[in-house]
Amino acid sequence: MRIQWDSRAVDDLRDILDYIDERNPTAARKTYQLISGSVSQLVTHPFIGRVGRVEQTREMIVNGTPYLVAYGLDDNTVTIIAVLHTARRWPDEF
Repeated sequence: MRIQWDSRAVDDLRDILDYIDERNPTAARKTYQLISGSVSQLVTHPFIGRVGRVEQTREMIVNGTPYLVAYGLDDNTVTIIAVLHTARRWPDEF
């Protein structure tokens, strides 16, 4: 499997890291490492996340953070759709 980031997910990640970086650059780096490490697991274990709340998606909790990665599967591609804080209201669709 290969990983592809949707532009929305890239924006989500950038916004998250910018927000954290303003307050604690070390925490921002750690958060990036945790999120990217979790996403990299999807290459070999694409079904590691639970079935998503939005149809045809899966959700993976990023351990050690309050974030969740929403993704879709298509043939040999894992598409990262969104990176969301678990306390936020979940969208009805992406």
